[in-house]
Amino acid sequence: MLPLTRLRASLRTARRPKWWQELGFVVIAYFLYSLVRNAVPSHEVGALHRAASVLAFEQRLHLDPEHWINSLVARTHWLAYTCDYYYATLHFVVTIGVLVWLYARHPLRYRAFRTVLLVTCLVALLGFWLYSLAPPRMLTSAGFVDTLVKFHTWGSLASPSVANQSNQFAAMPSLHIGWSLWCALAVVCLARRRWVRVLGALYPFATCFVILGTANHYVLDALGGVATLSIAVVLQRLICGRRAYLGRAALVVETEAEPQLIAA
Repeated sequence: MLPLTRLRASLRTARRPKWWQELGFVVIAYFLYSLVRNAVPSHEVGALHRAASVLAFEQRLHLDPEHWINSLVARTHWLAYTCDYYYATLHFVVTIGVLVWLYARHPLRYRAFRTVLLVTCLVALLGFWLYSLAPPRMLTSAGFVDTLVKFHTWGSLASPSVANQSNQFAAMPSLHIGWSLWCALAVVCLARRRWVRVLGALYPFATCFVILGTANHYVLDALGGVATLSIAVVLQRLICGRRAYLGRAALVVETEAEPQLIAA
């Protein structure tokens, strides 16, 4: 069998994920992110100019609630603290939690979902590289308030320790939205309890409010996150030959196929 044919057959085979492969994917993704992050300083001037252009474009479309939502959060202490810690923690906690849940409870579906998430990250990295964009929190002259700085919240991207490890001009697309939507689709498709599915469905909407309220993203960034995930879903289907989001009916197939899983 030719190497390409063998690779394609491997990608399209439902089997248990191998932990060392998953660790390798994480290392590769972080390496690529680091390459993009290290190239960002030369993009600062352009990123700030693009931020002004994005705001002007949204205003022409009357699609610019960022100021109002940011002002609401900034003047409401309990809401600001809630949004700040939500922004700094849940982005990773929920995504990792859903990955572990898929790995443990739905091993046949895990690889398809993981591939969607990985491709989402890779497409987003391409967006960061080609279209560096300063977040609203950097536009203090335009009236935006960085709530993580104002309320001295842990995890502020403006703090030197965090800034050195993060891409400060990675507003477009919003991975917070891309990842939260990925989590929501996985939970809605596979969770058995209705209240869990409802919470999963609400998660991207809450995340959208938070990214706007903390002045870390624009509305167009959120739409960019949706587009990024959509592209990833299509690419995953083309690469693997099977859809990730099959719905709860696929649980029956998964259960029946369990004895036939290829050992890790």
